[in-house]
Amino acid sequence: MALKTYRPTTPTRRFTVLVTSEETTTKKPEKSLLAYKKYNAGRNNGGRLTVRHKGGRAKRHYRIIDFKRDKHNVPGIVKTIEYDPFRTSYIALIQYTDGEKRYILAPVGLKVGDEVQAGDKVAIQVGNALPLKNIPAAMFVHNIELIPGNGGIMVRSAGAGAQIQGGAKGYIQIKMPSGEIRLVKENCYATIGTLSNLENKNEKLGKAGRKRKMGVKPTVRGTAMSGGKHPHGDGQGKSGRHGPGGPAKDRWGNRIGRNTRNRPNTNKFILKRRPNKRGKKHKKYKTII
Repeated sequence: MALKTYRPTTPTRRFTVLVTSEETTTKKPEKSLLAYKKYNAGRNNGGRLTVRHKGGRAKRHYRIIDFKRDKHNVPGIVKTIEYDPFRTSYIALIQYTDGEKRYILAPVGLKVGDEVQAGDKVAIQVGNALPLKNIPAAMFVHNIELIPGNGGIMVRSAGAGAQIQGGAKGYIQIKMPSGEIRLVKENCYATIGTLSNLENKNEKLGKAGRKRKMGVKPTVRGTAMSGGKHPHGDGQGKSGRHGPGGPAKDRWGNRIGRNTRNRPNTNKFILKRRPNKRGKKHKKYKTII
């Protein structure tokens, strides 16, 4: 995998940096694992705009991903490594010995022809899924469950990997990619390895048209609007959130930029919050072990 730059034949090409498709092995997905996902372009059933900055996306099929990895003790062979338009990491097509095919998230180092498996006592190797209690400390994992059997919901984006830091009393301590340290039940499944497409974060789209094909419409700043359109508008020069207009607000006057997490019953599972960009210290929670 590498980054591709272009000759500056146009102003947009001058700054475009994209990831090459060397890791992917095919452009044709498995038809039996495709699904149609309705796209409303930010509008409700009446055609009114309810979600701003969405619309104009290129057509795409949803790939059905096996996040649960519940086909235990059945070995499977990696057939292809593919691009998925709905996620940043690559996906791998697995064909099991009984003939069934499934998509999984592709970690770094997984190649066509490799064997993967899920179960309580499978080998500790890239692509295998097993309970957290059976994974050695210092290993990096992804696709982590929070509720046993419900499927992985954490650490699923390109280049992400959480580190196992040991555990006790039925819980495993995990350091998340954000720096947060939290506890997860030891019976929850996770997959060995760090997710593929590491260079995704270094991409530069180069032009607005490429962003529009992804379904993202332009966003106008509140300070560039008139006072009747947004609380940040009007004023000599800058006003609103930049001046005496108070804290940042959305166009309806609601406060924004505050921490929206409000789950006191799960605070006990967070040993250390992720670092704050502004240098402020987060509140420490009492641990259960």
